[in-house]
Amino acid sequence: MTRDQADRCELEQLIRSNQWLWSILAAARSCDPPDWFVGAGVIRNLVWDHLHTFVEPTHCADVDVAFFDPHDLSPERDRAVQTQLSASRPDVPWEATNQAAVHLWYERVFGYAVPPLTSSADAIGTWPETATCVGVRLLPTNELLIIAPYGLSDLFDLILRRNPRRVSRAEFRRRIREKRIQAKWPRVRIIDDQTTDHADCQFIKTDN
Repeated sequence: MTRDQADRCELEQLIRSNQWLWSILAAARSCDPPDWFVGAGVIRNLVWDHLHTFVEPTHCADVDVAFFDPHDLSPERDRAVQTQLSASRPDVPWEATNQAAVHLWYERVFGYAVPPLTSSADAIGTWPETATCVGVRLLPTNELLIIAPYGLSDLFDLILRRNPRRVSRAEFRRRIREKRIQAKWPRVRIIDDQTTDHADCQFIKTDN
């Protein structure tokens, strides 16, 4: 068994043994927006809490649901999916985002334009840190589809590393401060690389 296969097996076991997250996936499946995945922070918290042997789960500010509907790029589409999810589980802080429409608002929020994404899997590959570039879908057969474009080694090795595809170093550092990563999970190792990439060039160009 390869490292990636072992990590995927361990992640699946953790998800299946967590009644709360399993119910989240079941609720998302019942709503079934196109090409949906639950991912990012909710998966990171599950694994890093487990690796720190926490008894109480770390609070999750929101549960990200990525979906991909190129036929309706309006903000109302996001709200409709979020309303549907909230009706299914009103106790969950859902955050539903149509990844097909991200390029329409990205420049307004982050200061530089990006090309359209092609799928939810493509979108997951742009998320800010490699450890959170993970999405999970519960299939009708109760099998789990796991998308992890950079693998799961950073997640299971407790490494917070910037994904340079879209996130600048400045944004990465802001997120570290805001999310208090090492205060929550003291064993996490932050890799703050010094390389210049597309995201940094765009960020600098926008500021000038």
